[in-house]
Amino acid sequence: MAVVLTVLVLFLAGFLAAFILLVIGAINFDFSNSEIPPGVNQPAKLRIIHIILICTAVVGKLLQNIGICTQVGFVRYIQGRKTLGADPKLFIKDLWFEKVPVRIYQPKAPSASQRRGVMFFHGGGWVFGSIETHEGLCRFIARESESVVVSVGYRLAPEHKYPAAYEDCLNATQHFLQHLEHYGVDPARVTVCGDSAGGNLAAAVSQTLAGRSDLPRLRAQILIYPGLQALDFNLPSYQQNQGVPLLFRERAAFYMLQYLNGNATKLEEVLEGSHIPIDIKLKYKRWVNPDKIPEEFKVRGYKPRVLLDCTTEVFETVKRFCEPTLCPLLAEDKIIQQLPESFILTCEYDVLRDDGLLYKKRLEDNGVRVTWYHLEDGFHGIINSFNRDWLSFPSAKRGLDNIV
Repeated sequence: MAVVLTVLVLFLAGFLAAFILLVIGAINFDFSNSEIPPGVNQPAKLRIIHIILICTAVVGKLLQNIGICTQVGFVRYIQGRKTLGADPKLFIKDLWFEKVPVRIYQPKAPSASQRRGVMFFHGGGWVFGSIETHEGLCRFIARESESVVVSVGYRLAPEHKYPAAYEDCLNATQHFLQHLEHYGVDPARVTVCGDSAGGNLAAAVSQTLAGRSDLPRLRAQILIYPGLQALDFNLPSYQQNQGVPLLFRERAAFYMLQYLNGNATKLEEVLEGSHIPIDIKLKYKRWVNPDKIPEEFKVRGYKPRVLLDCTTEVFETVKRFCEPTLCPLLAEDKIIQQLPESFILTCEYDVLRDDGLLYKKRLEDNGVRVTWYHLEDGFHGIINSFNRDWLSFPSAKRGLDNIV
């Protein structure tokens, strides 16, 4: 018995030591491969949040290696563990819209008129995120804007590839628009909203519904640091912020490939720009072009890149990057011109900053009214940290107040 206990203790000690070494190695890797610019407000908090994410990923990898669960599954589980309980100001209910899970937040206070409606699509790179991870954000929007908010639990990659997430968001939105009277929502005041990958989905849904005459017209779209294209991962913001948490340049391309194909086998080609033929790049250069970005956003070490061609074999695996329902920045002008009033939030220290800036220009060039709010000290994912107690950021609340 004593021998067995000794062996068990030694095994656990060895496992713990290996785990600690792995975590230390991951944190060291994080410090050597990431950069927090001096312009970020409260950089120590951002570093702590990033280290927590790194440690979660390391534990997930260990559990995957010993056959307990997948790394992705573990990270999703940890992200969705926080529960907020009842809300004294909101009725909260889980439902299904066209086989898509949704959570509805309705203000309890009586209203003299029909309320605004908000369809919300969470971020997380199409791989992570859920109704639970954005619970606090949706509650805040519902309370502060006195709106009925519908948070959509769309299917995630890599299990469900494109266009699964887009189809779920579109179907849920169509269902809501067809049943607004049941929720006391004004048909003239329905908005689609999303952050990061959710911003991509909101833009795609808004474009799809723009020409529909059988449904109420959307009042607005709210795009919070959206990812809107996959043709060029070397725009100024991708170069300047490639190692800034919480979204590295490489991870942005990785998530897009996970959503598209369920794998990232062509990651290097996508990062260097050899995944799209030159003739197609030139076709879309009027929209995806560093020259369309204001000069003040290029002063932080941007270097123009030479256009690279690609092989037919590579393009075959990623050619759907040219579909607007995946990359809304590539939609034709006739679609853009029909879009509703738009709110776009960008962050200076975010690889996706220029996607937002390019879309802002496209909308304005086509006569769409745009409200743009730029967080000069912000980073990708900051809005979701508006209520993290001692890990909250003042600019997160400032950005969220502007969204409301």
